[in-house]
Amino acid sequence: MWDAVRAPLSERLRLITPDQRGLGRSPLPETDREPSLDDAARDVVALLDRLELDKVVLGGCSMGGYLTMAVLRAAPERVGGLVFIDTKATADTPEAAQARHDLAARVEAEGAGRLAETVTPGLLAEKTRADRPEVAERLRALIATQPPSGIAWAARAMAARPDSVETLRWADVPALVVVGEEDGLTPPDAANTLVETLPDATLVVLPEAGHLTPLEDPAGVVEAILGWYPA
Repeated sequence: MWDAVRAPLSERLRLITPDQRGLGRSPLPETDREPSLDDAARDVVALLDRLELDKVVLGGCSMGGYLTMAVLRAAPERVGGLVFIDTKATADTPEAAQARHDLAARVEAEGAGRLAETVTPGLLAEKTRADRPEVAERLRALIATQPPSGIAWAARAMAARPDSVETLRWADVPALVVVGEEDGLTPPDAANTLVETLPDATLVVLPEAGHLTPLEDPAGVVEAILGWYPA
């Protein structure tokens, strides 16, 4: 998802884009514990330890934002800045959590290919789908190649995540909030809530983009980050 963002950002910054456990090339842990983003947060902290990085600007898109909040709860001393892209601070409603559990069961039964066809339209803006079908095709390929077990783990972990509003209220570091103008899953209202909650936040709204701005408008994401990045 970060391929189009990685190269231009890496010209100016040291950029680290780790795999999420169970996705990409990172296996799920061998544990009987219920899926939790707290485990994924510990993975991030362990990676920082291996790289000997005491403090970083940490961020993510959608679930990556939820994971960023989990790291902030677990190890706030390791976070020197925050980047939230198309995400929100509140927990799922019971109905939304159930939908994630239903999705997890469906992908375990049917595989990731069917899921890719089902969810892609809701993740991209209408204009992106109409004018740039290659973006939709890229997204379907990204989803379809993920392990069903990893998708299911992630869905259940997101369903179990807590409300993070109070955590963010005490996050006294610079923050950037980026949202697609046509994001239907975590819309600009959710981004405004983030900005109002965080002590020191900057908001950037990317026009004609939906829920996955790093795919839909990578240049806009790069410009937003470089224009904000704390000196």
